[in-house]
Amino acid sequence: MANTLDFLLEIGCEEMPSRPLMNAQQQLEKLVEKGLKDAGLAHGEVYTLSTPRRLAVVAKDCATATEEIRESVRGPKAQIAFDADGKPTRAAQGFARKNGVDVSALERHEGPDGNEYIFAEKFVPSVSATELLSGLCERTIGAIQWPNYRSQRWGSEHQTFVRPIRWIVALLGSDVIPVSYADVKSGNTTRGHRVLGPGEHVVESPAAYEQVLRDAFVLGERERARVIREGIAELERERGGAHVDTPKAVFDEVVNLCEWPTIVVGEFDEEFLAVPQEIIVEAMLTHQRYFPIYDAEGKLTREFVIVSNANPEVNDTVRSGNERVVRPRLDDAKFFYDEDLKVGLDAFRERLANVVFQKKLGTVLQKTERMEALARLVATQATGDEDVANDAARAAHLAKADLVSQTVVEFTSQQGVMGGYYAKAQGENDAVAQAIAEHYRPRFAGDVLPSSVVGMAVAVADKLDTICGMFAIGEPPTGSADPFAVRRAAIGVIVMLRKMERVSLPSLIDAALNAYAVQGIAFDEGEVAAQVCAFFVGRLSAIARDEGAEPDTIKAVADTGICDPAAFLGRVQALGSARSSQRELFDDLATAYARASHLADATLDVDVDQTILGDAERALLDAVDQGSAEVEEAITEGRLDDAIAALARLREPIDVFFEDVLVMDENIEVRENRLRLLNRFEGAFSGIANIGAMAKKR
Repeated sequence: MANTLDFLLEIGCEEMPSRPLMNAQQQLEKLVEKGLKDAGLAHGEVYTLSTPRRLAVVAKDCATATEEIRESVRGPKAQIAFDADGKPTRAAQGFARKNGVDVSALERHEGPDGNEYIFAEKFVPSVSATELLSGLCERTIGAIQWPNYRSQRWGSEHQTFVRPIRWIVALLGSDVIPVSYADVKSGNTTRGHRVLGPGEHVVESPAAYEQVLRDAFVLGERERARVIREGIAELERERGGAHVDTPKAVFDEVVNLCEWPTIVVGEFDEEFLAVPQEIIVEAMLTHQRYFPIYDAEGKLTREFVIVSNANPEVNDTVRSGNERVVRPRLDDAKFFYDEDLKVGLDAFRERLANVVFQKKLGTVLQKTERMEALARLVATQATGDEDVANDAARAAHLAKADLVSQTVVEFTSQQGVMGGYYAKAQGENDAVAQAIAEHYRPRFAGDVLPSSVVGMAVAVADKLDTICGMFAIGEPPTGSADPFAVRRAAIGVIVMLRKMERVSLPSLIDAALNAYAVQGIAFDEGEVAAQVCAFFVGRLSAIARDEGAEPDTIKAVADTGICDPAAFLGRVQALGSARSSQRELFDDLATAYARASHLADATLDVDVDQTILGDAERALLDAVDQGSAEVEEAITEGRLDDAIAALARLREPIDVFFEDVLVMDENIEVRENRLRLLNRFEGAFSGIANIGAMAKKR
C-alpha cells in the first residue's frame, strides 16, 4: 500500500462573479476526482472551498505514487497462436496488441488443464504522484468552463481564465507540486483578506490551509453563510420578531461577494415607504444586494441589512456610504412610480400597439384583445356570474398595460404587480386590480395561484393564448427550445383548471384558436386544436405519474383524448382506486374489453338487429344499454366512481357472451350483427377510458 498525503490546489485570482464561481466550484470537485481516478491515484474525501478571490480543492489521503502492476494475462492455446512453423498467427498478434506488448514477448506456459497457452507478462512501474499531479492541476485549471462569461487572457500567454490568476498553491503534504499556468507558477503561499490580512501567507500543508485562511481573515463559503445567517438571526431577535428577507439567489450572491462578512444595518428615508414596497424591495435586493427588514406584523421597515467585507472598525463609514448609495435608487423608483400615476393604464394600453408579442402573432395590444374575450369565457363557465365575467374581461383588458410604464421598464419583475397598483389608483375595483397584479401566477412549479376566480380567468387566458398561438404558427416547444415557456404555461393552466372543474379546456382551446383565425392567421383550426389537446394530455400524463398513478391506468385515460384537467386526473384517480380495490375483476374486464375492441369493426355502426340475437347476445345488449345510461348519468353528475362501477358490472355478461357465442360466424348477417354489438359494448367505455390498456400481460 502506497504512502498517503493530503493534496491541495488553490487557484487565486481577481474577484470572480458569484454565479459562475458556484458553478466552477462544482466542476472543480468533479474534475479533480476524475483526474485522480484516471491517474490511478487512490484518495479519500475530496472537498472544495471558494471565496471571491480563490477556488480551492483538497483531496485527503492521496497516494504518493501509483501502485506497481505486475500481471500475467492468459491468451489462446499455443497451437492456435502459432502455426506449424512457429510463426505467430493473427490470434497471437491481436492478443499482443490488445495487451500492449510485442508479439515476440509472448510466453508459453502449461495451463492447469494440461494445455499449453500463450501469456502476456505486463509490468507497469510505479509513478510518483508529484509528476502526475503537476499535469492534473494544469489540465484542471484549463478545463473549468464559464458559461455566459468571456474568459480573460493576460500577460504573454494564451491560456485563459474568468479573471486573471495571481497565485497558485499546489501541495502534496508539505511539498510544492510544480504547476505553471498563464505564466503563474505554483508555490506554498496564499493571500489573505485585502484589508484585514493583506500580503502572502505560508501554507505549510493542506491540513493547515483553512486555519491559515482564518488567520488571514478569510472564511470558506460555508462558514461565511453561517456567519451571515447567525448575524441576521441575532438582529431579528433584537428587533422582537422582525424578519429579514433573504431570497436564496441573492443570499448566495452576497456570500460570494465577501471573505470576512460583517452585518451592518442601514436606513432609508421614511418618504420611500409611500412607494409600493415591491419596487423598493427589488431596488434593494437586485440592484444593491441589501436585505430588507420587515417588522413582526410583516410591514416593510426603513431598515435594511448590509453585508460588509470591510474592517468592522469602519462599520459606521460603511453604513453611511451605503445609505448614500441607496437613496438615488429609491429616488428613481419613486420618480418612475409618481410619473406613471399621471398617465394611467388606459393610455399605457394604447401604447401596446407598438410592442410586438411575437412577430407572427402580432402586438401585445392584440394579445390583450384576445385575452379579454377568453377571460370572459373562463369566468362565465366557472361561475355563471355576469359581474365576475365583466371583472375578468376588464382585468384582461388592462393586464399588460404596465409593460410600457417607466417603473416596469426599470423593474421588469414587477410587471402585473405595478399594474395592480395603477388600476387601484385610477378607481378600478378590488377584484380587477388584484387580478391584474396576480395574472402572471403561477410563474413556476409550486408557486401560489391567483387568489380569485377573476385572477385565474385572466391568468388562464394569458397562458392559453400563448400556447395556442405558438401551435397555430407551427412553433410548439421542442426538446431544446421553448422560448415562450409554453410547457410552464400549460402546467399553470392545468393547476388552475383543476380548481375550476366546470371550465371546459377544449372549448377554451377552440375559442383561443378562433381568435387567431379572426385576426387573419392562417392554419387548420381542427388540426391545431387536436395538437394542443394532445400536448395537454402529455402534461397531464406526467402529472399523473408524479402523483403515483400506474402507467397503464394513465394510458387508459389518455387514449380517450380527454384533456380537461379535472376530468383526466379524476378518471385516473378513480380508475386506480377501483382497480386497487377490485384488481381481479378489473383485470378480467380489461382483458375482455381488449378482446372486444380487437374484434370490433369501426366500419359498422351500433344498430343491432334484436330479432336474430341469442340469449347471451340479448343479455349483453341489455346490460350494455343499461350500463351506458348509468355511465352517462354518473359522468354528467360528476360521480366517476359510480360510472366505473357500472362498467364493472359488464364483466359477467361479456364473459358469458365470449363463452357461448362464436363472433366470426360463417353467416355474414349474424357475424356483422355480433360485431355491431361489440361496437356498442366498446362505446359504453369510450367516455371513461380505454380499459383494454389495463389488461394483464399474459
